[in-house]
Amino acid sequence: MKKMVYQFHEGTKEMKAILGGKGAGLSEMARMGIPVPPGFTISAEVCEYYYQHEQQYPEELWDEIKSHLTQIEKDTGKAFGNPQNPLLVSVRSGAAISMPGMMDTILNLGLNDDIVLKWLSGTGNTRFVYDSYRRLLQMFGNVVYEIEHAQFEKVLHQVKAAKGYTLDNELQIEDLKQVIAGYEQLYITIKGKPFPQDPWEQLTDAIGAVIKSWNNNRAIVYRRLNKIDGLLGTAVNIQSMVFGNRNNQSGTGVCFTRNPSTGEKLLYGEFLINAQGEDVVAGIRTPQKISELKSVMPACYDQLLATCEKLENHYRDMQDIEFTIEDNRLFLLQTRSGKRTGAAAVKVAVDLFEEDRISKEEALIRVQPDQLNQLLHPRFDPVEKEKVVVLAKGLPASPGAAVGKVVFTAQRAEEEAANNVPVILVREETSPEDIRGMNVAKGILTARGGMTSHAAVVARGMGKCCVSGVDSIVVDEEKREFRTKSGTVVKEFDTISLDGTSGEVFAQAIPTITPHMGEDMTKLLDWADSYRKLKIRTNADTPKDAEQARKFGAEGIGLCRTEHMFFEGDRIQAVREMILSDTLAGREKALAKILPMQREDFIGIFKAMKGFPVTIRLLDPPLHEFLPTDEGDIQELATELHISVDKVKDKIQSLKEFNPMLGHRGCRLGITFPEITTMQTRAIMEAACLVSKQDNASIVPEIMVPLVGSEKELLSQKTVIDLTAAKVFIEQGLTLPYLVGTMIEVPRAALTAYEIADQAQFFSFGTNDLTQMTFGFSRDDANKFLPYYVEHKILPEDPFISIDTKGVGRLIKIAAEEGKQRRPDLKIGICGEHGGDPDSIEFCHQVGLSYVSCSPFRVPIARLAAARAAIQYP
Repeated sequence: MKKMVYQFHEGTKEMKAILGGKGAGLSEMARMGIPVPPGFTISAEVCEYYYQHEQQYPEELWDEIKSHLTQIEKDTGKAFGNPQNPLLVSVRSGAAISMPGMMDTILNLGLNDDIVLKWLSGTGNTRFVYDSYRRLLQMFGNVVYEIEHAQFEKVLHQVKAAKGYTLDNELQIEDLKQVIAGYEQLYITIKGKPFPQDPWEQLTDAIGAVIKSWNNNRAIVYRRLNKIDGLLGTAVNIQSMVFGNRNNQSGTGVCFTRNPSTGEKLLYGEFLINAQGEDVVAGIRTPQKISELKSVMPACYDQLLATCEKLENHYRDMQDIEFTIEDNRLFLLQTRSGKRTGAAAVKVAVDLFEEDRISKEEALIRVQPDQLNQLLHPRFDPVEKEKVVVLAKGLPASPGAAVGKVVFTAQRAEEEAANNVPVILVREETSPEDIRGMNVAKGILTARGGMTSHAAVVARGMGKCCVSGVDSIVVDEEKREFRTKSGTVVKEFDTISLDGTSGEVFAQAIPTITPHMGEDMTKLLDWADSYRKLKIRTNADTPKDAEQARKFGAEGIGLCRTEHMFFEGDRIQAVREMILSDTLAGREKALAKILPMQREDFIGIFKAMKGFPVTIRLLDPPLHEFLPTDEGDIQELATELHISVDKVKDKIQSLKEFNPMLGHRGCRLGITFPEITTMQTRAIMEAACLVSKQDNASIVPEIMVPLVGSEKELLSQKTVIDLTAAKVFIEQGLTLPYLVGTMIEVPRAALTAYEIADQAQFFSFGTNDLTQMTFGFSRDDANKFLPYYVEHKILPEDPFISIDTKGVGRLIKIAAEEGKQRRPDLKIGICGEHGGDPDSIEFCHQVGLSYVSCSPFRVPIARLAAARAAIQYP
């Protein structure tokens, strides 16, 4: 096998694929002359080899590691395993794409009972030596021997409780010895073997554990949630230790070159005096703000500030930096592009462009479309919020507003979320094992931890509201409750509200209000509009939805579902009257009652869209969906229509279908009951004429016939539409242009698009049903097995979330190409849920569609995704 191990000075930032993000960052900093403790990186190709060769390592690996370890000894003047002057190392994971907290780290490796005793005399710092050893025992036991973290915490808590201590750094030397003895006993009790005393055995075991952590459950879940695929595996970084826990002139911290929540250009972060790095990110102690370092260690603060600026200039992006100070000497342990909220991503991208650091194209690529989702959701109504007493206050770790029922475990969060119950996950502190629960929770609340704790970092990456470090509450997971210092008890399933922007917690639900786009987001999306080729429409059934979509930049309506209007107010009774009628005259009488209501609906929508195109889909669902099922409702309907209950029940029974999604619906209804199509067309055309006259607007209605599978089905409906439109134009004394098209959602329609295009002026792919019929999956039932399919890579993604490009996408491509060949001016778009999915939008750009249509709150996301697709695939 080729070279497997690289000293830091041998690597560069361009080698991220094999050195991982952490290793590449350390290499780049070493080359830049930034103080980095000596070390080396084991290539991610070793991890790939390990999983490809039945979990075996390349034969030459260990000799190569020994050679590089010798180089660290030369660089530091220390010796690995030497009791008098021991070289201690950290072993850290590092994939090419950052996965905070998902894989494993071990610090202080190389200590044993004998070295500890001899090292004591060499350092003259007994507390530091014992503290370092107890940390190694805990990390090694948890990572390598898989002893639960809680077991070590229990031992530590017992010692602290016996002395009345609150913080770890209150432990005295005798206390630390007691903790160490308790930890060592855990190895014997739980694993049946002692902590290994051979430093080389420790190192090989630790390297193996880090490589195995690539496929631990939390890492797999994180990669799936963040769509991370195609990586070699994790690299392993071996680095000489520097000690932030040596004394009060030492410390550790994490900082960002800009605020990762807001994007503000100001150094942001935290540090702890006399601590090691895990204390900060794991939330063991609540840290101090980074600005306070200036008064504690002014020289180190100034050096850190200058280094941060140097790194941001070098990488041309906001950096996330880990540092350690040992005896007033600053060392950097990591730099990487910092994870950030949607608001911060937008501001940083815009600011970096305006600072002449990056181009507009780079700014657009820097912001992930789904990050905008965080900026488009409700926040608390400030008037209502003022009326509510604050229950507790912590750190504003990740902005936003969240309301939900309290749960105390990730498992319970998943269980409740599966039943569509909004939950707030409350933990003493989160750990990587909580990733599933964090993903489904509306918000996260922790009693411990700072702004850079695991909870804060992961929540910001997910766009979840998070309040951390609420030290005024005590979480009792066993009793399933938390208590405040004032004595308030909040039990599981009680409702609370979190304000991740202020760090406030409230003991009741608070109403939210709709957000608006800020100046930076507006600017970014204006840039996006200048690059994208796809038009962005919205799916809207009401004037309110249409107006909201227009505010977000929608350029028309790609799907207006008329059946949703049928359920409103009194009109449902008229619809039911129409269905229950046995004669054409009876149906027409009932439809005449619906006509003015439908007309008013369309008037509102045409006015809201102000001349932008509006695609209206004719009635699609089967008729049985409009009839009652409850016995009382059936009785009430029979009484209102002056018919017998038996007649209502007989009609309901006659409309039942074994598979209604493939039954009497869509164009099949319009063909067998053309009076429905006549009424809807009349309502559309009359509304268009009235708005055109009143507003002097250019209205071009687009009437979409659903579920077409053959040219003759569309021709049948088009004939009714054209005849009705002609009558309306005569009555109104006005002729308007209009389009008739179809929804391509039946595979046969895609395969015969060249024929259907003779009758259709536009195609709109109904990707929800097209996916359902192509796969033979029921949308309502597929969730029982699709998560398993995705988890086990039977499918790369849920096809109802992202377009299946090989199957469904192939049908779209065929239909688009053949439809355009027959009718070059054919407009083609999609209007299923995929219209707001960035991956699907990229596919639509690549196959040359005219537009995508999505829900109003996905419109900004679609605008950015379309621009990114145009930049990446010109």
